[in-house]
Amino acid sequence: MGENIKLTASDGHSFDAYRAVPAGTPKGSVVVIQEIFGVNSHIREVADSYAADGYLAIAPAVFDRQETNVELGYDGDSITAGRTLKDNANYEAAVLDLTAAVEAVSEGGKVGTVGYCWGGTLSYLCGTRIPGVSASVVYYGGQIIPFNDEVLKSPCLMHFGERDAGIPLSDVDAVKAVHPEADVNIYPADHGFNCDHRGSFDQPSRDLARERTDAFFAANLI
Repeated sequence: MGENIKLTASDGHSFDAYRAVPAGTPKGSVVVIQEIFGVNSHIREVADSYAADGYLAIAPAVFDRQETNVELGYDGDSITAGRTLKDNANYEAAVLDLTAAVEAVSEGGKVGTVGYCWGGTLSYLCGTRIPGVSASVVYYGGQIIPFNDEVLKSPCLMHFGERDAGIPLSDVDAVKAVHPEADVNIYPADHGFNCDHRGSFDQPSRDLARERTDAFFAANLI
């Protein structure tokens, strides 16, 4: 279902992306934005799942500006390596890469973005900064607060875990206060609850968040 492709940002940077194509005519398009672990097997599986639901999906390798072929696991060393890459990343450059991904995937119709962890914050920025984004979905984006005063230009859906030690509920409340137009949901789960490769995976929360995301994309992309 999936293939590796090359994309080029407006500043000339060339980077990898994973592209998953639906069986029939796409009903819309989705940019799947990585966690700090790169475009690993889980992120490719997420892209495949959206393709299976009828969307053209692209998962851009946003770490390529620092290091190519980043595919990390979920052990302590991998978390440390991923956090270092995230801490050294440039948000403006990442937005350039995501803009290229949005433009590339738009051949499939209206474009939505969905991001996880660090990618959740980037998905929020897609909704505030990138023309052509019709809907953005944020899964436990922990760095939104520095960008909280930006204006969402399209509908936004957010998912957070109430047991997520890295994202205090006071931060979630601050996001809700500034963005009453966003649909913010809290689940009885920890950080990373969507990922069935992680110990923090919570299937009921994952299933409910995906159900809400599917309905949100159906309402805004089709």
